[in-house]
Amino acid sequence: MKYYCRLVALTSLLTLAACVTTTPQDTAHRDKLASLHYQIGVDALGKGLLPKAFDELMESDSIRPDQPEVLDALAYAWLMRGDMAKSESYYLKALRQGGGAATQNNYASLLNRLNRYDEAEKAARTALNDPRYSNQDLAFINLGNAMAGQKNYPAAIDAFRQALQFNPANNLANLRLADTYAAAGDLLQAQALYEALIQSQPQSRDTVAGLVQVLVAQHKIDDAQRYLNHFSKQSESVADRAWSIEQINRLPTP
Repeated sequence: MKYYCRLVALTSLLTLAACVTTTPQDTAHRDKLASLHYQIGVDALGKGLLPKAFDELMESDSIRPDQPEVLDALAYAWLMRGDMAKSESYYLKALRQGGGAATQNNYASLLNRLNRYDEAEKAARTALNDPRYSNQDLAFINLGNAMAGQKNYPAAIDAFRQALQFNPANNLANLRLADTYAAAGDLLQAQALYEALIQSQPQSRDTVAGLVQVLVAQHKIDDAQRYLNHFSKQSESVADRAWSIEQINRLPTP
């Protein structure tokens, strides 16, 4: 009788094991489903639909845990939500799970936001060590930001120029290059770059703000007021128009 009971118990365990055995078809279906939720989550993230993005990305992670691209996307979602600590924890987890140059570059961007410039430099350089990484210009921008944060302006300028070699149309690289010339005290070079940028992106408040700052530093108050007046009249943003009027009122007397 005891033998029979043991045999029944063993048979039951084997039957249970057979029921939970994962076939290649099951694995393929799971991976496809996880990928689908990931793609939907990334799409929602790009549209700023954070609750939907979190829902889809977390579902993807629950179906197929610890995929670097999913963890990377979750890190960015937490960044958009304003939780820097959780964002960093997900980037670090993604890197531990094999995240590559893209994750290193995204992590460098976060570290720059946190003013941890030496760490940001290391992460950006690690991303740039992979010549296959498609967004080399973005990695050079993060490197430039890290070097500017360390007040190594020549190295920052070189990095932004490298970014423009990979993508001459990258206006962010041009803007950061102008900002760095201004920080380094080369006001005429900064002014020339800002003025060229305004021709291609007249709606950019950051560009106008940078230009006004270097014009005021050169005591070119009339020019600063002219640019602000023009921006206030042609801007499509109510907030930007209000900002430009406020800046005009703050200008020193010529």
